[in-house]
Amino acid sequence: MMMMMMMMMVLLLVSQHALCGVVEVTVGSQSVLLPCHYSGIVPEEPVVTWTTGDVGPTCVHLRREQDDLRTQHERYRGRTRMAPGALDSGDFSLTLSDPRSADQGTYTCSLSDGRERRTLRVSQLRVRDDQVEVKTVEGADSVVLPCRMPPDLPGDSRVEWTRSEPEPLLVHALQNTSRPGTRQDDLYCSRTHMKQDLLRTGDLSLTLRFPTARDRGRYVCTVYRGEDVLSRAVVLQHVTEQFPLQAKVLLVLPVLLLAALFASGALLYYFRHYILSVYTVKVDAGAESVLLPCKSRVRLPEDAKVDWRTSTNLKVHVYLQGCDRSEEQHRAYRNRTRINQDPLKTGDLSLMLQRPLDVDRDTYTCIVCSGEGHILLKKDVKLRVRVPQVEVEPGAESVLLPCRTRKNLPGDVRVKWKDGDDKTVHVYQNGSDQPGEQNRSYRTRTKMEEDPLRTGDLSLTLRRPTDEDSNTYTCSVSKGDGDILMKKQVKLQVKVCQVEVKEGAESVLLPFRTTPDLPGDATVVWGRIDPEPKMIVHMYYSSSDQPDDQDEYFSTRTKMADNLLTSGDLSLTLRRPTVRDSGQYESCMESRQIWRKKKVLLKVKGTVPVQDQLEDIRTRRGSGDPTPLMTEKAV
Repeated sequence: MMMMMMMMMVLLLVSQHALCGVVEVTVGSQSVLLPCHYSGIVPEEPVVTWTTGDVGPTCVHLRREQDDLRTQHERYRGRTRMAPGALDSGDFSLTLSDPRSADQGTYTCSLSDGRERRTLRVSQLRVRDDQVEVKTVEGADSVVLPCRMPPDLPGDSRVEWTRSEPEPLLVHALQNTSRPGTRQDDLYCSRTHMKQDLLRTGDLSLTLRFPTARDRGRYVCTVYRGEDVLSRAVVLQHVTEQFPLQAKVLLVLPVLLLAALFASGALLYYFRHYILSVYTVKVDAGAESVLLPCKSRVRLPEDAKVDWRTSTNLKVHVYLQGCDRSEEQHRAYRNRTRINQDPLKTGDLSLMLQRPLDVDRDTYTCIVCSGEGHILLKKDVKLRVRVPQVEVEPGAESVLLPCRTRKNLPGDVRVKWKDGDDKTVHVYQNGSDQPGEQNRSYRTRTKMEEDPLRTGDLSLTLRRPTDEDSNTYTCSVSKGDGDILMKKQVKLQVKVCQVEVKEGAESVLLPFRTTPDLPGDATVVWGRIDPEPKMIVHMYYSSSDQPDDQDEYFSTRTKMADNLLTSGDLSLTLRRPTVRDSGQYESCMESRQIWRKKKVLLKVKGTVPVQDQLEDIRTRRGSGDPTPLMTEKAV
C-alpha cells in the first residue's frame, strides 16, 4: 500500500513537472511570450484563463468567445494579448508586453468548460535586469554579442538571435534546430557566426561581421530548452570615429575637394538634399494616398536594388531587376504601395502609399544598393498621419464619428466600423445594418444615416458613450471580393466622469445611463478599484440586489433604481459619503448579448486624511481576510 502511494506521488510530480517551464526575459524587452498549447478537444463553451500567484490567484487574461477582461487585474491592463483564433488553433499562448520586475512569478494557463477546470501549463517567469551594452566603431571587422547560458544544453534545444520586436528580424538561427519556415533576414545574410560545440559549453555568443550604423539596436539571444524559454539581451551601440576618413581627406585635400564640389552642382545637391536632410510628409488619416519623395540626380546602375523600409526594418517595397518584389513585402503593406516605372532610369524612387492610417506613422528609409551590396543612396522620410479627434463630455446622449466620401459607392459594398482593439462596432451591407456581427459592447448603441451609399455619409452615431469608448475608430469600405476601396479614422476621447460632494451630505449619485431594455439575465457590479483595498460596492443579478455579495463597508449604504434594466439607468446612490469613500469606481453590466462599462471618479471633501481612514478600513477587515477584487466576486 505504501509503495503504491509513493508511486502515485511520483507520477503526480512527474505530470506536474511536464506542465511546468521557465521563461526568462530582460527588463526593457517589448514583450515576452508565455507558451501554452492544447491538442485535445475544445469544449463547446470554452474559457481559457491565465492567472498568476499561488495563493489567491490574480486574473491576468481571460478568453471566452472573445477576450473578457473584466476580471483582469489592473496591473495587466492593456499589456496582454492572445492570438485571435486561439480557441480554433489550440495555441493559448499569452503575449505580455513591457515586462517588469514586478511581473516575475508563476503563471498558470487553464481551460474550463464552465464546470471543470484543467491546468494546461505552468510557467515560471523570470525578469532579469542584466542587459549588456556593446560598442562598435565604424569600419570594424566584427563585433561579438555575448550570451552565456547553462552548459550541457539538450541536443534538440532551439537557439535564435533576433532584433527589433514586436516584428523581430531573425539575425541567426542554429542549424538543424530552428523552426520550420524560419529565414534569416537579408540584412544579416553571410555576416553572422556562432561557435562550435556551443550547446555543451553554453557560450551562445554571436559574431557579427562588418557592423554598420544600421546594425545598432537591441538583440535578444533565446534558447528553447524543452519547456523552458531562456533569453539574454544585448544592446549594440555604433560609434562614429571622431575623425572619419572623409574628414581626414578634407583636411589633407581641401582645395581639390572644394573645387570638385563647386564643379559638380549635382554632387552638392545630392550631398545636401539626400544625406543631411530628413523630409517630413503630413497627411490626414484615410486619404486616398500619400507620396514619400526620394529622387536621385546621380545615374544608378541597372542592377541596383531599391529597398523601402520602416524604422524597425519592416520591408515596405522592394524593386529589383525591373520589377516589384511583392513577396518580400511585409503583409501590412501588400497591395498598398507603388513606385514609378523605370525608377533607376528616371531617378525618381518615390513611393506611393495608399490609404495611410495612424499605424503608418513612421520614419521610412529608401536605400539603393549596387549588385555588390554597396549603398549608393539612402534617404529618410518622416510620415506624420493626422487623425481627426472628437471629444465628448461624460453623460452625453450620443456622439457622431464623422466619415464622408465623394465617391460613388456601388450598392454591393460593405461598410465596417472597427475600434482600435479590433472589435466590430457596426456593419452595413446589402442595404441594411448587420447587428449580428457587432461586438456586444456596441449592440443597440450604434446607428448610421439612411441610404449612406447614395449620400456618401458613412458617419456613425454612438449612443451613451463612456470613458470605455475612448479609442481610435476606423471606417472601411470594401467590395464583395474583399478589396478595400477606402479607409478613414477618427479618434474619440470621452472624459472620465467626476463627482464632488461634501462630507456630511445625505447621499451622492454615481451616474451611469445606457440604452434601455437591457436583457433580464444581466449582471451589474459596482466596485471601488482605487485606492486599495478593492471592494464590492453593490451587486445586482437574478433581477434583484445581492447584499450578501457586497463588501460590509458599504452595507446598507447603496441603492439602485428599481427598474434599472428597463430604463437603462445603472446609476448608484451612495448614502452618507465620507472622505474615505473618495476614489475611482467602476460599474460593469454584462449579459450574454450586451456588455457595458463606465468609471466614475468620486471626491468627498472633508477634514480627515484619506490614508488614516484607509488604515481604519484595513484594521476593521482584519489582516487575515484578504480583500478580493470586485470582479472576482462578480464571476
